[in-house]
Amino acid sequence: MTDSALPDRLAEIRDEFLELDEPERLQLLLEFSRDLPALPERLADHPELQERVLECQSPVYIILEVDGADVVTMHATAPAEAPTTRGFASILAQGISGLTADAVLAVPDDFPQTLGLTRAVSPLRLAGMTGMLRRAKRQVAAKHAA
Repeated sequence: MTDSALPDRLAEIRDEFLELDEPERLQLLLEFSRDLPALPERLADHPELQERVLECQSPVYIILEVDGADVVTMHATAPAEAPTTRGFASILAQGISGLTADAVLAVPDDFPQTLGLTRAVSPLRLAGMTGMLRRAKRQVAAKHAA
């Protein structure tokens, strides 16, 4: 992964994880899970706008918006009883929101593997986060092209 393609906020999040020992990384992931923003009311009543992330075992849904200035906002829902998945959704929502579409599309696909959690969480969970990122990038690409 090249750091030049990693936006500052995602690089900060990654570095925050890597500064910690493995057990503390899991605690940080749980903190992120508590910080997942709720869907705005205008989207909460429209589940048809949300895309299910099938790579996740838990029911995770995302929706990305690209405004007229080409700025991306990521929204996600994940159940509280799935804190790892919820934490990953929160990391992406916080790290991607506010970026331009081009910056989101340039995020390396292996970003989830750079957080230092490969031994602390199951490969299936990391695959779920990778799936979230790929779906987010696909949504951004489609909306950016429209």
